[in-house]
Amino acid sequence: MSYTAPPFAPPHIEPSTKRVRVLFGGKYVVDTRHAKLVWEKPFYPNYFFSTSDLNPTYLRESSDKKERGTKVYDLVVGEREARDAVTLYQTSDSKDLAGLFKIKFSAADAWFEEDERVYVHPKDPYKRVDVLQSSRHVRVALNGVELATTNRPRLLFETGLRVRTYMPITDVRVELLMPSDTVTECPYKGVANYFNVQLPNGEVHKDIVWYYRTPQPECGQMAGYVAFYDEKVDVWIDGEKQ
Repeated sequence: MSYTAPPFAPPHIEPSTKRVRVLFGGKYVVDTRHAKLVWEKPFYPNYFFSTSDLNPTYLRESSDKKERGTKVYDLVVGEREARDAVTLYQTSDSKDLAGLFKIKFSAADAWFEEDERVYVHPKDPYKRVDVLQSSRHVRVALNGVELATTNRPRLLFETGLRVRTYMPITDVRVELLMPSDTVTECPYKGVANYFNVQLPNGEVHKDIVWYYRTPQPECGQMAGYVAFYDEKVDVWIDGEKQ
C-alpha cells in the first residue's frame, strides 16, 4: 500500500532550522542556517538556497538544459567542475522560488545537516522510520531452497513503503551468500552493501540480500542484520506465505 505526502501541493516551501553545508572540491561552497526545504514532487524535499549563500566565483554559466525562468550554472572549484549542477530560479510559476537556487544533490562531494552527513536527499520531516523487534517466525526460500529462518526478526516500518524484514546474519545460510560490488545509499538508513545468492545448483541471483554495516543512528538496531527482497524470494510469516 502506498501513501501520499502531507496534504500540500508542490512546490511546497518551508524554512529549515538546520545548519546546512555543501562540500565540493575541498570547500564548503554553501554554509547556511537559512536553507529552505522545497517539495517539487510529493515524495521528498530538496534544499534551496538564497543567492547570497553561494560565492559567485564558484559559478560558470552553462548554455545547456535551460528551463523557462531558470539559469543553469556549472559548479567550479579549482580544477573540479560539475556540469549543470546549479539551477537559479529567476522567475517561477511559484513566485516564492524566484531568487533561489538549488544544487544537484549528486553533484556535491558531501552534504551535512549540522555535523551529520546526509545521503541521497534531505530527510523529510514528515517521514518516519521505526525498527521494531519482533518474535514472528519468518522463513525465506528461493526455488525450494531455504535461505533463512528466524524467530527474532526486526521489522522496519518506513512511511509510504512496504515493511521490510531484517534477520540476524546468524539465522541465514551464509554459505549461499556471495559478496556483491553493489552499493546504495539511503538518507534514513545509511550505506547498504549487497550479497548475491548462489543456490546449490549453481544458479546466481544478484543483489537480493542487503545490509547496513554501520546504519544511521535512528536505525542502529539493524547492525548485524540482513534483509531479502521479498519481491524476489518466497517468504512465510508465522506459516502464512506472503
